[in-house]
Amino acid sequence: MTGIDNRPIGMFDSGFGGLTVARAVIDVLPAEDVVYIGDTGRYPYGPRPAHEVREFAREIAWSLVNDHNAKAIVVACNTASAAAFDELSRELPVPVVSVVEPGARALAVATRVRRVGVIGTVGTISSGAYQRALAAVDADLEFVATACPGFVEFVERGQTSGDEVMLLAERLLAPIVAANIDALLLGCTHYPYLSRVISEVMGTGVVLVSSADETAFALADMLRAQDLLAETDRVGTHSFLSSGDVEWFADFGRRLLGPELSSASRWERSANE
Repeated sequence: MTGIDNRPIGMFDSGFGGLTVARAVIDVLPAEDVVYIGDTGRYPYGPRPAHEVREFAREIAWSLVNDHNAKAIVVACNTASAAAFDELSRELPVPVVSVVEPGARALAVATRVRRVGVIGTVGTISSGAYQRALAAVDADLEFVATACPGFVEFVERGQTSGDEVMLLAERLLAPIVAANIDALLLGCTHYPYLSRVISEVMGTGVVLVSSADETAFALADMLRAQDLLAETDRVGTHSFLSSGDVEWFADFGRRLLGPELSSASRWERSANE
């Protein structure tokens, strides 16, 4: 059956943020099986050195290929994409999709005044990944990039509103507000959960752009182009694994993703790691 591949799509993130991408993938590609690994035992990735994140990403991606027979890998984490996408693309035997390039394309489309902003973890912003991606999309765009340490930790504690979060957002986003932009890319998959707070700080004139939907569309285009789509008359299954507290991951993750995350299993690291 040429052009049919029912193997699962493998996805991973440092924790819960990538569930925004998983939600979009499930909605755009309902026939596809999905295996998602949340590395909650080692989150957050943002403050870690790039070489460490790169090794985590390689370990998880190879596990998805070898242990779960993934036909494609979605790096549903901006920090891991910035640190490891090029290496994963070279060494894995399956195609790899990153959240960075689709997000950059969506941001360029969203702006009218040609001034945009990017926020992300320390690791993502310091890597220059979005700066390079935006320059490749439109070299004439003016942009400002700012790291927002602390946002991920708030999201993964389930604290997405309140005075503490608002005060941190006002302080961290001050350089972005001062730049007078009209479109802001949430360059971390956790940040859409803080979109109400971020929008309140930025004001109604600034469009918030998330890369989740664009990544799902890019994945669908790639699978179609490489004859890797699943049969259209089936309903995909969805498996979720965590390297940390599985019950916490399943409970909190279900509130973020929806009923598809009915349960979770433990992701066991390989013995030689």
